[in-house]
Amino acid sequence: MTKLFFIAIGGSFGAVLRYFTSELSLRLLGRGFPYGTLIINVTGSFLIGIFWDIFERNIVHINYRSFIMIGTLGAFTTFSTYSLESFSLIKNGDIKLAILNILSSNVTCLMAVFAGAALSSYVSVMLNK
Repeated sequence: MTKLFFIAIGGSFGAVLRYFTSELSLRLLGRGFPYGTLIINVTGSFLIGIFWDIFERNIVHINYRSFIMIGTLGAFTTFSTYSLESFSLIKNGDIKLAILNILSSNVTCLMAVFAGAALSSYVSVMLNK
């Protein structure tokens, strides 16, 4: 039951963080392309790479792992929104933008996971010197 509490609190935090990030991207970049979703997915992928690396090297209580990985990052990332936006672009005949959205989200998010894990490993090595 305690694990579920941590997931719920993390999910609330992640959802609010997602909302503010999306709103900020709309104000800064406009509505022509789903920038907010892309930024959220890349950032979430980067962060999950960092935390995965940290958790692989350190004993971290399952509640804290659940708070971050399932709750916060699960609610923050928006692949369901990304899928709907891609669908909408296709449905509206914006095939080039849909392909751009699909490729940029998938490729950059996978690269962000690798980058997050690599950065975390590098920082860990530098701190332990």
